[in-house]
Amino acid sequence: MDLMLTAQALLGIVAFVALALPLSSGIRRIRWKLVSIAILLQFAICALLLKVPVLADGLKEINGAVIALSSATTRGTTFVYGYLGGGPTPFTVTNPGAAVTFAFQILPLVIVMSALSALLWYWRVLPLVIRSIAFLFERTLGTRGPAGLVSTANIFMGQVEAPLLVRPYLARMTQYELLLVMTAGMATIAGSVMVIYASMLGSDMLGHLITKSIMAIPAAILFAHVMLPEDNSSSQDLETPPRLYQSSMDAVTRGTSDGLNIYLNILAILIVLIAFVALLNGVVGTLPDVAGAPLTLERIAGWIFAPIAWLMGIPWAEAQTTGSLLGIKSILNEFIAFLQLADMPAGALSEHSRLITIYAIAGFANLSSIGIQISGIGAMAPERRNDLANLGFRALVAATLAACMNGAIVGIVA
Repeated sequence: MDLMLTAQALLGIVAFVALALPLSSGIRRIRWKLVSIAILLQFAICALLLKVPVLADGLKEINGAVIALSSATTRGTTFVYGYLGGGPTPFTVTNPGAAVTFAFQILPLVIVMSALSALLWYWRVLPLVIRSIAFLFERTLGTRGPAGLVSTANIFMGQVEAPLLVRPYLARMTQYELLLVMTAGMATIAGSVMVIYASMLGSDMLGHLITKSIMAIPAAILFAHVMLPEDNSSSQDLETPPRLYQSSMDAVTRGTSDGLNIYLNILAILIVLIAFVALLNGVVGTLPDVAGAPLTLERIAGWIFAPIAWLMGIPWAEAQTTGSLLGIKSILNEFIAFLQLADMPAGALSEHSRLITIYAIAGFANLSSIGIQISGIGAMAPERRNDLANLGFRALVAATLAACMNGAIVGIVA
């Protein structure tokens, strides 16, 4: 990596922590040792998973499993939707790219992955993995109890599904623990949609998305602590994760139902948000051209977030492109940002910048997630709804900074 880009990324890591300080409830109470350990832990996770041959090869095997899962899903979509789901067409296709339907060929993987995740939870595979990773963060960062479990579970589960694991404990969580739960939910991506992003960007990206989600946990702990510094002496004890399903078939059927809800919500939100972007671009486009080109939301977002992209170690010539995707992810959602990234021409970003961008936009940190968490988690603990609303903006900023720090670190390590 270019030494200048490394220096930019190192400066970015410091800058991202500094940007969180104005939102801190007590700068003097911040434990800088915890901040340092959290940063080092991100470097260690990234280096171990991407550079150690045994672990890197293990992630490649997971990539192979995703290809097999996608192929199996295509069998199901072909049976249900015929050629719209990926089966042979009854006519000659002159433009193969136009024959790929997002709703019928790519997105159904969410349903299959949701059912598989539920089954792995019932078989106690996922709880074992989550417990093992949570133990690492407990030993290194002191994060324990229900908040620690939820934070780690967010590596595989959604920002509303993971808190269900500790529903009885939500009412008694401290402000810091609630902020950590919200931040971790926004900083990571659920396993069900993680597979979708990998299929959009190339199956070899799944290992990177898993690495990013694991790195996001110490980053979330870091920024939650900086904003609401407190010790963990009041953390509640949590012995074992609850059993969510009664049988394997119950897990499959309920997982399928949950996956269908996610599938329909993604379709609906994509239709609405892309339509809104088109409408707003039409309005903005009536303004005078700037630098010989019409104004668009993407260009405006690029100007605003370009300095953040530069601080992650991206050359200034590419910073506006990445900044545009960061803005779209923050204002709309990461799905639209990934769609635009996948559609970009090959020379729009270098491979190095593209990897940093993927780490930075992989997460649920957007405005709509505040509402999702207030309504979702608030339904589990109605008495904490006001607290969730008050912490929403802090969680959004913390999760965004966590993702940007992840991007800077992978830029240095990869």
